[in-house]
Amino acid sequence: MSHNHSHDHSSKNLRTAFLLNLGFTVFELIGGYYVNSVAIISDAIHDLGDSLSLGTSWYLDVKSKQSPTKAFSFGYQRFSLLGALINSLVLIAGSVFVIQEAIGRILNPESSDATGMLIFAIVGVLVNGYAAWKMSKGKTLNERVISWHLLEDVLGWLAILIVSIILHFKDLPYLDPALSLLITLYILWNVVKRLKETLVIFLQGEPADVDREALERELLRIRHVESLHHTHIWSLDGAHHVFTTHLKLGPIQDLSEMLSIKNQVKEIMKKYPFEHYTIETEIDSESCGLEGNCDPH
Repeated sequence: MSHNHSHDHSSKNLRTAFLLNLGFTVFELIGGYYVNSVAIISDAIHDLGDSLSLGTSWYLDVKSKQSPTKAFSFGYQRFSLLGALINSLVLIAGSVFVIQEAIGRILNPESSDATGMLIFAIVGVLVNGYAAWKMSKGKTLNERVISWHLLEDVLGWLAILIVSIILHFKDLPYLDPALSLLITLYILWNVVKRLKETLVIFLQGEPADVDREALERELLRIRHVESLHHTHIWSLDGAHHVFTTHLKLGPIQDLSEMLSIKNQVKEIMKKYPFEHYTIETEIDSESCGLEGNCDPH
């Protein structure tokens, strides 16, 4: 029940973020032309890219909730991971665009409408701040990547807010692009780290929140378990993981001992965030039948 609630929660968060971002983008485009601000129009183009990514992520997140099929026996949870990858790439492209614009503004300073900037900055901080707060509670990698999209917008609008206040007292046209450049570089650094994490999951690397050695020690402490091999841990979407292993058992006297081992294994598995786990048990005289993968640990 809690698993489904978590899924519904992530979809609602993405939907809220998408609708807020899309509405604010339209507001920005109209207002940018009205106050004749190139900076705000540029940010609107960046937000339009965000909106497209959020819409894609929302669709993929909903898709990830569908039940398993013959073609996708694990279900569609990795579709959410695809959303995280797309968003990381879009955010990197958007950041490169903003950096280019900021450098251009530093080399060729332009004065801005301080009053118009102030009004938009207040609305921008409130709208994007609320959306970022909603997404920051998400558990999936997709939601965490989206939260960086929105955090970039919040920090960007905070910078515009500060600059607009300063510009009311002194004309410093290079201040806005300089702050935007610093914020974008900071966000870009974090997004690249997220992209690396996403690619590791895509390539079925072991998730960082599972201590493989500790898990193996627990399994080896079970009576009659002599060794384990062919152990694999990977993640479906960064939050839900899969585990498989082969347990080599010592001499088993009767079926009750086998059932006891299985029950102890199940209790251990409850401690870990595994969406699926498959454990093969092999008695002392049995071979696992997998060439080159049966070395005991």
